Amino acid sequence: MKPTEEVLEYLTHSSNVAVHSGDALVGKAEAAVAADDKKRKENDDEPLRRKPRLVPIQRAELPRQFEVTVWDVLHTLGRATALSWRGAGRGLAEHWGALKYTQALAGGSDSFLGLTDEGRHIADHYKSLQSGELGIGFALTLAEHLLSRRFPDHSVTIVPADTALRAGWALTSRDKGEKVRYRYRPQYFAEVWRPGEPSLVIPVACKGNHSNAATSADQLASASAHAEAVHIGAWNETPSLLFSTELPTDGTVTVHALQAPGRGGRLSATRVRKVNLDAMPAEENVMPGIQPPDEGLVSPEPVPGCHVTPTYYPWFQETLAHTTAAGLMAFTGSGKATARHLTERQGNKRFTGFEHAASTSVQDITHELLGTEFAGTDHVFRLNGPRVEAFSGVDKSLFGLLADGHVEEYRAAVHAARHHRPQLTFDEDWGGPVSVHADGSVFALRLLPGQDQASCECSDG
Repeated sequence: MKPTEEVLEYLTHSSNVAVHSGDALVGKAEAAVAADDKKRKENDDEPLRRKPRLVPIQRAELPRQFEVTVWDVLHTLGRATALSWRGAGRGLAEHWGALKYTQALAGGSDSFLGLTDEGRHIADHYKSLQSGELGIGFALTLAEHLLSRRFPDHSVTIVPADTALRAGWALTSRDKGEKVRYRYRPQYFAEVWRPGEPSLVIPVACKGNHSNAATSADQLASASAHAEAVHIGAWNETPSLLFSTELPTDGTVTVHALQAPGRGGRLSATRVRKVNLDAMPAEENVMPGIQPPDEGLVSPEPVPGCHVTPTYYPWFQETLAHTTAAGLMAFTGSGKATARHLTERQGNKRFTGFEHAASTSVQDITHELLGTEFAGTDHVFRLNGPRVEAFSGVDKSLFGLLADGHVEEYRAAVHAARHHRPQLTFDEDWGGPVSVHADGSVFALRLLPGQDQASCECSDG
């Protein structure tokens, strides 16, 4: 087993994942759709609605050998799940779940990532959890890269879809309001934006498995149904990204990726009202269902799902900005600052009380990392015996803006610094890997100061 210092240093080393996207993958996904439709018909079930057309992602936008670092992927996973209602984490600090994968992957600059012995051990006991969570990390890392390359003059933000949608729809039995009653939804939205302009919103459906390419084709077929369940604008015009990450126990990581083209997704300016990101988050009660276009003089019945129509464009753009702010504040451990950016149905009360021991994470410390002061929270756990300290936070000046509700000013500052803020390195002064993202968030790890690792005989924790 590697010494702790070696593990920490490795987290900033680059490696590669294989990316599979092409006409052959489209054909396999379509074959999986046909097989699933046939099975449903035999069982007297209705076939699922899916994206009407899938196409490959061009190599120029997403190289077939994509360079990543484990610490960046785990930072992306932590930020993406900070507001999730998953597992026993509850409340604040759910993003610490990403830390269990610090030793799960190995590779090198001239090789591809694959599961380590520890990664395979995790898979033996938590197979679905591991593939699902790492699938999120890899998919969103690639999605941000792809969209940043496609829209170089814009910023790209990842927003948890269920949290954002809860501001307008009752998704489950615990939500107040008329229920959507449809379990298919994309896991995330990618918001492509510039200050003062309408956003482009792209549903992202991401899955993972420990099997093979055939399983990934099945997952892409399923992802197509999840992405189809949210329409933004015109019927069947919402562009989407679909990912399935293959994490074989005896092979290398491969991300299978397709896209659904479309001219929708743009929250175009309307005469309803102007967008005000500094306004308090508002809860709507949008009628569930997606409205197909008229057939002559007949209006078909709505189909299950969530439909963001032009009437709700300003509200939805504000909701996405507030949900992003809430996720960032949760990443710092500040319950009060998180709650102010969420509505009741989105769970603001979860962040104002103590429902679970994990929710006692508190934004109460600052660290200077790579020349910038960050406000956030820390977590101590064992890695190969010795105790290590993880720190998550945000640039202190940006934290102040969001804590006070100045979302417009925050986004202007983040957009202006989008090219020079992202950093990933082993910070000698800190003593471990440090990842800074364009949104101002930081994820850092180090051996807890004051320990004599050589004398530590503790077991892993």
